[in-house]
Amino acid sequence: MTDTATPSSATTTAPPDGPPSKRSYAKLAADESREDYSLRYAPHSFRRWSPTMVASTALGGIAYLADFAIGASIVFTYGFTSGLASILCAATIIFVTGIPIARACAKYGVDMDLLTRGAGFGYFGSTLTSLIYASFTFIFFALEGSIMAQAMHQAVGLPVQFGYLITTLIVIPIVFRGMGALAKVQAWTQPIWLIGMVLPFLVLAFHSPDTFSAFSSFGGTEGAGSGFSWIGFGLGTGVALSLIAQIGEQADYLRFMPAKTEANKRKWNLAVLAAGPGWVIIGAAKQLGGALLAFAALEAVGKTHALEPIAPQIEALKPWLGSFGLPAAAIFVIVSQIKINVTNAYSGSLSWSNFFSRITHKHPGRVWYIFLNLAIALTLMEMNMFAALNKLLGFYSNVGIAWIAAVAADLVINKRAGWSPKYIEFKRAYLYAVNPAGFGAMVIASTVSIIAFFGVFGEYAEAFSTFIAAGLAVTLCPLIAWATKGKYYLARPNTVSGPDVEVEDITATHTCAVCDTEYELPDVADCPVQSGPICSLCCSLDATCGDVCRTDTSAGPVLMPMPTMPVRSA
Repeated sequence: MTDTATPSSATTTAPPDGPPSKRSYAKLAADESREDYSLRYAPHSFRRWSPTMVASTALGGIAYLADFAIGASIVFTYGFTSGLASILCAATIIFVTGIPIARACAKYGVDMDLLTRGAGFGYFGSTLTSLIYASFTFIFFALEGSIMAQAMHQAVGLPVQFGYLITTLIVIPIVFRGMGALAKVQAWTQPIWLIGMVLPFLVLAFHSPDTFSAFSSFGGTEGAGSGFSWIGFGLGTGVALSLIAQIGEQADYLRFMPAKTEANKRKWNLAVLAAGPGWVIIGAAKQLGGALLAFAALEAVGKTHALEPIAPQIEALKPWLGSFGLPAAAIFVIVSQIKINVTNAYSGSLSWSNFFSRITHKHPGRVWYIFLNLAIALTLMEMNMFAALNKLLGFYSNVGIAWIAAVAADLVINKRAGWSPKYIEFKRAYLYAVNPAGFGAMVIASTVSIIAFFGVFGEYAEAFSTFIAAGLAVTLCPLIAWATKGKYYLARPNTVSGPDVEVEDITATHTCAVCDTEYELPDVADCPVQSGPICSLCCSLDATCGDVCRTDTSAGPVLMPMPTMPVRSA
């Protein structure tokens, strides 16, 4: 057995005359067909999908219609010209910051949390970003769930409050089963989604071609006018940038990308680019398309319903489908929302798992955190968060972009300058609790930008608060790393699975001294308490070791000798 835990989440206690007793994990935590290596490196033995399959599954998750609502909201509020500039500017920032993140996650088989640990935040520093990411997943689950409930209300008259509950419960069986089930759902529903996505625009092009030119001179519904406004541009970009944390959901799939080889490197590079930052190209097109459909339906359904994706879909399909437009639109919306909300629920379970494992030193299994994430999302839906869309997303983007920009700066600048290790070190055994380079940059950048967002520094600073967050994070991360000479990246050198390990040795497996399970080399550390190798999860859950491998209270960081490790080829 390779990289498959048969190990309760209970933390063991060291007896006074010997090493800690063995750990056995709870049944759900031990089943990697459901657990999907939620708290650890994804081993090569588990990455059995082709680059094309991983990319297709990852892109299936961007079927959501929140883009329609966000784009329509931006253009309705700030007019077409400012709205277009906002959407394109945000897409460019998201694309550029997403490239290094996507490549690192695919190369090293890690999710966004593990990447953040090793990219300037430290072991506990990245705990805060797990909460940021978790909030992204439940905010957007609630947004997508609201859109689905609106569709069910339109189609069958179901009260939206019951619709919220149904849209929450329907994803649980799929997400419970993990990556394999998600891949099947995305593949099976893709044809329906593609037809539903393209058809309204075809009908509009044939039936009302003048709508496109009229849209380009639309001045919005709030009196913004059709000309360009710097204030409108800044505020609109802030709303669109709330989607920047989507790269984390893409990374949850990209970590299963197979190793890049000479034979597959071209396909691998294209798949990572498409499934990583490439999602935003489709996302920006959907925002503009959603705004167009909302504009076309504005006179018929009014502003409130025009901002709900289901109503513009119905109006667009009526000329060709007549009374069948309603069920066709409802099916499309429901399929789209299931496709994205299984991803939101899945990614949320991963982020909550990471957060609570470090805080409580327990891991009952990823699947239990599905219910926590969905309970929060359901509460937001019942509170009608859809009505406060712009303000909520604008606020969130200040924090999200500070986080993502700091990580990207570390990958692009700090690692090339030699202030950060050339590889991604995510294991507790080698990391400081907090690295001020990334964590400090994010905290300072997001704090200043949030103050600006609430108007303390004036109207223009309020409008451009997200630009302040991005600029400060990108500047401060390398500046702090340079000032500290990269001291806080590694608490001790990793001579076991660090950058000097030969490629052919990576897939060799080592038996964890705590759970007696074999793991690939990048997922193990040398443990002086166990006098042998320990897997990254057992290391994370240990509450009794006192981190003696990393620090000595009298002498500071020390390098522990590497014990002899039993090796078996994978």
